[in-house]
Amino acid sequence: MTDPWVALEPGADPVERDRVLRHAHETFTAAGTVTRPVRTVVADSWIRSARAGVGPDGTASVELVDGDLGVYRAEHPLARVMPLFRELMGTFAADDEQVLAVCDAQGRLLWVEGHPSAVRQAERINFVPGARWAESAVGTNAPGTAVAVDRPVQVFAAEHFIRRVQPWTCAAAPVHDPRTGRVLGAVDITGRNKLAHPHSLGFVQAVARAAESQLALLAPVGPAPDALELAALGRDEAHLLSAGRALRLSRRHSELLVLLARHPEGLTGDELLCALYEDESVTPVTLRAELARLRRVLAPGLLASRPYRLTVPVESDIAVVERSIEAGAVTTAVRAYTGPLLPGSRAPAVARLRRRLADGLRSALIARRDPDLLADWAHAPWGEDDLDVWRALAAVRPTAAVRARLNELESEQAAPRGWPHVTVRR
Repeated sequence: MTDPWVALEPGADPVERDRVLRHAHETFTAAGTVTRPVRTVVADSWIRSARAGVGPDGTASVELVDGDLGVYRAEHPLARVMPLFRELMGTFAADDEQVLAVCDAQGRLLWVEGHPSAVRQAERINFVPGARWAESAVGTNAPGTAVAVDRPVQVFAAEHFIRRVQPWTCAAAPVHDPRTGRVLGAVDITGRNKLAHPHSLGFVQAVARAAESQLALLAPVGPAPDALELAALGRDEAHLLSAGRALRLSRRHSELLVLLARHPEGLTGDELLCALYEDESVTPVTLRAELARLRRVLAPGLLASRPYRLTVPVESDIAVVERSIEAGAVTTAVRAYTGPLLPGSRAPAVARLRRRLADGLRSALIARRDPDLLADWAHAPWGEDDLDVWRALAAVRPTAAVRARLNELESEQAAPRGWPHVTVRR
């Protein structure tokens, strides 16, 4: 039989590589013995790993060491639930010769603890604090893949992308900020054959949910007490929470807040004029009048000038979506995306940001090929005419209703029929 790893070697034909992985029916241990059919979540992960340039003989690199690691861990939100992780999983790991691991949203391991023998063996594959186990760095593995797909994942032995990791089995679940929904990292249990039971995945998922409940009871993970909170997705008039006051902003003030939140360093009057107005005849006097009115709406001292800037941090639903996309947490991004940014705004800079945010999320959705997420977008008001997403949905869920809607859209938009061609608008 042909080893599917051959399709991943440098210089392999990308079409053949994707064909082998997508349609693989057998997987191999490190010795080349056939074990069982490849699960979809694993095949998809292998493809992403290969496209990221990961080789099957690679190894994890250590990015954080000594003082840098200590400072980063101390400041990370998951540090507050490490006692809970140890209480719920520490004894299990120690008794069954496993290791408990916690990573951040970029797949960097922050803590690796457990049975001394298991910890020593894990060190041989660089499964150590400070090492980067992101899927894009070392391929398919439970903590890295869990943060990439934003859902619990169990990876058995030869399902690991890198050969030297194949003696191990691991199960991991993402942990979210209960306030914003963004992925903070993942909790993982890694070991040998005893972890192959499906109950291991349910166990680690329950631990992740317990951690989220604990975080919700502690001090907020989100903005500092004096920070502003801005909600501008899916509405023409943004909502602002400032010092406990809920404000509904005018359309122009909404645009100003979005732009100032994007530029904490500040913007000059000329920069704001270009960003806000299509009509070049608008004078600086008009802009200054708008800023003066905004200053009266906000609490004293929040809007400074020369350059114009906000004096406190701003947490926004825009930033939540962007961070989630960057971290590969598409489910979280879709959950946070309640519609286009200020959809009625014609301000040039806002329109560019609106397109960039929507296109970034659409691209991530199409690449993910998750039928439920694609359906959520396609049936939302902003996605009902989105031809690319409907094509992607038809490829993974070709029901009669989906095919009918796709045919209708292709006819209306006079677009070439057929899949798998996808053209993502930029």
